[in-house]
Amino acid sequence: MKRRVFMKGAATAGVAGAAVAASTFSTPAIAKGKQKWIGVNTFGKAGLLGRAFDAFAKFVGEASEDRLSIKVYHAGELVKPFETFDAVQEGTAQIGLGAPYYWTGKSNAIQFVAGMPFGLNAQEQNGWLYQAGGLDMCNKVYNELGLQFLPCGNTGNQMGGWYNKEINTAADLDGLKFRMPGLGGEILKTFGVNVILLPGTEVLAALTSGAIDGTEWIGPVADRGKGLYKVAKYYYYPGWHEPGTQLELIINSNAWADLPADLKTIVEAAAASASLYMYGLSEVGNMDAFNSLKNKDHIQVLEFPKEVTLHLAKLTREVLREEAEKDEKFMKVLNSYTEFRARRASFNKATEQSYQSILRELNN
Repeated sequence: MKRRVFMKGAATAGVAGAAVAASTFSTPAIAKGKQKWIGVNTFGKAGLLGRAFDAFAKFVGEASEDRLSIKVYHAGELVKPFETFDAVQEGTAQIGLGAPYYWTGKSNAIQFVAGMPFGLNAQEQNGWLYQAGGLDMCNKVYNELGLQFLPCGNTGNQMGGWYNKEINTAADLDGLKFRMPGLGGEILKTFGVNVILLPGTEVLAALTSGAIDGTEWIGPVADRGKGLYKVAKYYYYPGWHEPGTQLELIINSNAWADLPADLKTIVEAAAASASLYMYGLSEVGNMDAFNSLKNKDHIQVLEFPKEVTLHLAKLTREVLREEAEKDEKFMKVLNSYTEFRARRASFNKATEQSYQSILRELNN
């Protein structure tokens, strides 16, 4: 098994030049009790993540009667996709939408909150974050980085990714150039995969040119909208690496502290509303796009061989253990996360798993 090199600074490949001088942007405008924030998005405008961020900003403006307005800039409009974290941390923007696994170079302890391989699904993540201490646990880490964290959307269970060759055994992964962020990418490295981190805006071009051999992105609706099916032959499932992908709002701590209590409540409510919007949009869009990919576009949709997924699951436990031993903060967040999963397991077996088993029988 090849030596693992954890993604220290991987997300900073595009962030190395991301330190934007504070003078570049105006400070929050405050007049007659009104504040104007700059919001930066790690993702593009056209996709569901862009629409969700726009919906969030619209909610805040309307609910606050414009006492707090947010001018949204999507990926590349003001800063590059992987510059979101630095822009918000430095206060050059007050708020940003991103995914925790993009910021591994900032903190290992938050990156798997976006999605842990063989971890929690969307509804379980909501339970952990809002009712089982997950939100407070995460903010202990974010606050030390000068940020406030709020959950802002979940795209649900992902697909396993797009490949230009069939994966019949674990050996077929060796040597592939594959785009996958987070812990999923770290685990693929142990199979000999050359893992490459790219922002979503660059994925299609890289796959088209052959700079990468495959990629995961979000799910059928976003993947089809990006046109990945036009340049890749095989679409694999399940999304072992991200059973539920949690998006984040990162808010500059000073900007957050300057908000009165009622505006903080509005921002929190807007984030929750955007979460419902994003998840609902994903669920409906994914089911329709999945059927189109199979029946209209005639894409080969394949299941990973069980040998491969079982090997991935085994290596996931090893990688998590190794990282926890190196980073106390990582260990604390991971322990909270996995303890919740263990407590829920028996109930999940009696409800979701049992129900899905019945549905499979009925559909056969």
